[in-house]
Amino acid sequence: MHHPEKGKAEVWVQQGEKLTIRLKMSTSQKHRDFVAEPMGDKPVTALSGIGEVLGRNLEDQGFDKAYVVLGQFLILRKDVELFKEWLKDASGANEKQAELCAICLQEWCAAFL
Repeated sequence: MHHPEKGKAEVWVQQGEKLTIRLKMSTSQKHRDFVAEPMGDKPVTALSGIGEVLGRNLEDQGFDKAYVVLGQFLILRKDVELFKEWLKDASGANEKQAELCAICLQEWCAAFL
């Protein structure tokens, strides 16, 4: 299994039998903290890219915990693009915020699932 350098996140997109790198970017401390341990009962605002306003928008729709948002990511079969579109529609996130959250969940899944 490939592990990104510390402080870097990589988005992998499965295409048939091969994986390709889509994006490589520096990650925030919030991101590193989130993917470093099981998510337990963390609030939705613990996710990278989700601040107070987006968190409140998600909470209003029943997505109050990080694991509930993870559930949506898994329902969408870990498809980063579909998840980003869902998050933008559900919370009003912009492209960058949606990307940060998707990368955070993808990296968490790679470490813990």
